[in-house]
Amino acid sequence: MNVELSKFRVKEGKEEKVTEWMDLLNEHMDDVLLTLKDEKMYIETIFREKEETGEYLYWYSVQGENGISVEESHHEIDKQHIAYWIECIDEEYHTSEITTEVVMIPKDLIKQMV
Repeated sequence: MNVELSKFRVKEGKEEKVTEWMDLLNEHMDDVLLTLKDEKMYIETIFREKEETGEYLYWYSVQGENGISVEESHHEIDKQHIAYWIECIDEEYHTSEITTEVVMIPKDLIKQMV
């Protein structure tokens, strides 16, 4: 099982587009949840932070092994998700690595997930 937290900077001027993106995901949650099965993604959460230095999105995820990547998905919602990513995420921004130190998931829940 892979537990991650990742931080990404939003491109300057794309804040409204990010709102549109997050609205799309929230409004089409049934479709989004269907894609998670193929990815073996048990939990995926997106957080948004606004600072003086810019706006950031954080992804928290708990994922099983051998799932497909979002880029391999045949789901239309994932294609839209990737298009927003390309438009909104600053790929040149490199954050320091956020390291998983402690994972607190009860063993009976882990058994249900895997």
